[in-house]
Amino acid sequence: MAEDMYYRMMGSTGIQVSVLSYGFWATYGVKNDLSGDEGVETAKELLKIAREAGVNCFDHAEAYGTPVGEAERIFGLALSELAEEDPELWRRSDLVITTKIFWGGTGVNERGLSRKHIMEGMDASLDRLGLDYVDMVFCHRPDPHTPTSTVVRAMTDIVRAGVSTAWGTSEWSAQQITEAFWIARSEGLEPPSFEQPQYNMLHRDRFEKEYFPLYRPPYSIGTTIWSPLRSGFLTGKYNDGIPEGSRATVEIYGWLKEELEDRRERGEVEIVKELTAYAENELNCSMAQLALAWCLKNKNVSTVLLGATNSKQLRENLGCIDVALKLDDSHMESIDEILGNKPEAWIGPGGSGNRDLKTL
Repeated sequence: MAEDMYYRMMGSTGIQVSVLSYGFWATYGVKNDLSGDEGVETAKELLKIAREAGVNCFDHAEAYGTPVGEAERIFGLALSELAEEDPELWRRSDLVITTKIFWGGTGVNERGLSRKHIMEGMDASLDRLGLDYVDMVFCHRPDPHTPTSTVVRAMTDIVRAGVSTAWGTSEWSAQQITEAFWIARSEGLEPPSFEQPQYNMLHRDRFEKEYFPLYRPPYSIGTTIWSPLRSGFLTGKYNDGIPEGSRATVEIYGWLKEELEDRRERGEVEIVKELTAYAENELNCSMAQLALAWCLKNKNVSTVLLGATNSKQLRENLGCIDVALKLDDSHMESIDEILGNKPEAWIGPGGSGNRDLKTL
């Protein structure tokens, strides 16, 4: 096991997670991408690289893959074979495996956060993963049709039945999280312990400002951030257009192609070009490594989800830890000047909500 991986506490759960995690979103079990036997073999290769680098957290959701849950099935097969080949490296007690519940199928009762779907969705996910329990389960989105009290009670039952060790949210508002928290506290139930939001150089406000009070007691939420590279945009590969073979050329990601055009119109391509030059000239690293390292410098990020699809890409991304160790206050200030989007500080008990630049 690598000795240069860093670990952070996942909120108040007592669980330590590697600062870099490996996620299965938009990669495995997707049409025109890694499916079937090819997906299992590629997953085994990349999971082994991640694990040997010290990664202990692996992120999933019932919605990932086509058909729904196919990515979980591929992971389950890959994990089973890896554990058989190297039982010590893949000890279940040393792994942190997650899933998310919300989109479980096309039927009217196969989505959302009803007690029915939470229970049935968890059973189906565990079956695909080949596990008796997960370490963390997320409510993948807020459900406007189900009372928060119903969700809290169902998630409490999931935790107390040993199906998951803790539960949290993904892309819930701060108000929705605090509502769930205080319902749980007032009724002796299990409160949400973590949130999975989007966070990257170009998407900062919610994480740095809206959620800021939640990182402190009594909430003390942990975070597993997704899209740290903004769907590949922050790698710089779209600086000169859409390259052949990139995710934006796949039919099911048509929305991404449209989004890229919007970013170009907003001048974000020029920002990434300037950041790319800064990464190469000042830090001798890739744009992807800089974008990931920048996320790691925020002490409120418990773990950054990587979604690499090949070994070269994954090894490069893992190298962001060395870059994070190089980044100092002057670097971060220069990057903020290039980005021009630093949120105004949230002022509350204890002072400013500005980023802590001295971590990692």
